[in-house]
Amino acid sequence: MNSNLIETKRLILRPITKNDVHDFFELDANPKVHLFLGNKPVKTIKESEAMIDSILKQYKTNGIGRLAIIKKTTNECIGWAGLKYEENLRKEFNYYDLGYRLKEQFWGKGYATEAAIASLNYGFKDLKLKEIGAAADVNNMASNTILKKIGLKPAGTFTYEDTLCNWYLLQNPNL
Repeated sequence: MNSNLIETKRLILRPITKNDVHDFFELDANPKVHLFLGNKPVKTIKESEAMIDSILKQYKTNGIGRLAIIKKTTNECIGWAGLKYEENLRKEFNYYDLGYRLKEQFWGKGYATEAAIASLNYGFKDLKLKEIGAAADVNNMASNTILKKIGLKPAGTFTYEDTLCNWYLLQNPNL
């Protein structure tokens, strides 16, 4: 995992650690956060520990994974964002996925957009990825709006676990 931090005007994106477990639990225990993620909020801290273990494993296996979003002014973890090598969502192929998830009190303030743009720049400029994909439940207006706003192009729909999702792609403009 690249140890460089990604910095934006208001945020720092840094590798996730086991110390982030309580922030992950706060994030993923909220049913509103999981409304468009299969409606399966976590119920125990063990589930959050397992998610962090999975991300740490992705760092080792794929050299990339989601990053904690730290708000500079307060130094608090407000969620996660970034790229991961996605091997489960699309049955037909694997791809580099852009994603983000924020604690509810930080919704609507542009943090997800800011973190997503920084993640795209990192993926294209530093990692030299050819393309980055993203998916969003067709009913998740906020996420679909962000993905279009930051330049990802709608590329059809697919179904994942009985949920219709919009599929987005963006080619590396530097290649």
